[in-house]
Amino acid sequence: MKKAFGLAMAVCLTALALAGCGTQESQAKEAPEEKVELIVFAAASMTETLTEIARQYEAVAPNVTITYNFDSSGTLKTQIEEGADCDVFISAAPKQMNALDASKDADGGNEKGLDFVLPGTRADLLENKVTLAIPEGNPKDLKSFDDLAKGLKDGSVLLAMGNEDVPVGQYTQKIFAYYDLNEEELAKAGVITYGSNVKEVTTQVSEATVDAGVIYATDAFSAGLSVVDTATPEMCGQVIYPAAVLNITKHEEEAKAFLEYLKTPEASKVFEAVGFTPLS
Repeated sequence: MKKAFGLAMAVCLTALALAGCGTQESQAKEAPEEKVELIVFAAASMTETLTEIARQYEAVAPNVTITYNFDSSGTLKTQIEEGADCDVFISAAPKQMNALDASKDADGGNEKGLDFVLPGTRADLLENKVTLAIPEGNPKDLKSFDDLAKGLKDGSVLLAMGNEDVPVGQYTQKIFAYYDLNEEELAKAGVITYGSNVKEVTTQVSEATVDAGVIYATDAFSAGLSVVDTATPEMCGQVIYPAAVLNITKHEEEAKAFLEYLKTPEASKVFEAVGFTPLS
């Protein structure tokens, strides 16, 4: 009788133990994934597209929240250099990324020997176009960059452009060089105004406070502006957007996963809809 009772107790204890294990396993499976905030520094010209992609990404990685910092690539580069928290950086030109990339030497653009790019993650993500956009009504009847150059030379056109540390401003400077225009003389003549990023330049055109602006095709599209000409590679080079995970990230795997998502067909559709050309 004692043996039978002991056997029964052992069976019960074993059953309870197994039930407890099952409950623990179930609870472990049901435990929500740890919430992760990814901080993405991105060129201002990507505001609309990346905001839409963040909404899409919620279905792919519900535990990840994307927080953006949109500004000129030069400003973002400086913030990273000064210690700002950032997991992923997307620049509107290679120059700003090169300045943070230890694989580049001084001749390659990394004059300070900075080391922020996580090796193996950098990729050319997108290509954009530099355009000549005009306000509604095209008050100066501009039809091309040739017309713009003539108008700037004779003082009949007021142009908005990006500052010298802003990629779109640097592309504009190359266009000036192509037409043998002296920016300093144009500024003294009062025929150019500046914006601290491409969105500020776009706003000046949208509000018709200038006769034209040099902005990206994607910003012209998003703002509903008319484009009268597109700069050729001979005029200003290719407009390449490099992206990389930074080695200061605290969420390397999640940052890599988000960067990979930006290369997917789903993300590419969003980019293509406004005029970007996916490269990855």
